[in-house]
Amino acid sequence: MELPRAYDRSMTTRLGRMSVGVAVLAAASVLLLRDRALAADPPALKEGLWSIHSRGVQHPGDKKNDSTSTLCRTHAYEAQARERAKNMKDCSTVKEELDGNKYSIESRCMIEGSTVVSRSTTVFRGDTTHTEAHITYTPALRGVRESTLVQDQKYLGSCPAGAEGGDLMTPNGTMQHLGRSEQQ
Repeated sequence: MELPRAYDRSMTTRLGRMSVGVAVLAAASVLLLRDRALAADPPALKEGLWSIHSRGVQHPGDKKNDSTSTLCRTHAYEAQARERAKNMKDCSTVKEELDGNKYSIESRCMIEGSTVVSRSTTVFRGDTTHTEAHITYTPALRGVRESTLVQDQKYLGSCPAGAEGGDLMTPNGTMQHLGRSEQQ
């Protein structure tokens, strides 16, 4: 899966415009996207429109977030996303394992001066995936020390007319073109 181009170059800029809750959930989601993209020979996901339902809890405060986006996937887009993930600055893979349909990874990134450690497991089942992640932030990132994230993805069908691989419809209705070059 793709990392938003803004995160490739300046996660701090993107996060700076968001509320604390949304910013921390976005950081956690980016790590999950990165981890999924780095999987060695991950199961191929069907091309087309996918629903991505994310639920998160941040500590301290037990602040909950719940959102659903859609993503138009193509194999070319997935390959491009894997390449970008491999080159993501300030992130490294600590440990990863692919066992049948279960993929586990631990990664470490530096975000706004905080060491962010993500431990996640994704289970692939046909036209669905289920991911559970635990993320720690040392020191706290915008007041958050720890978060959990559960993400369920499912294939919905063909992408809408005119959509390209990497087109992401966010919960607020904004379309992000993650798979397109900067010049487009």
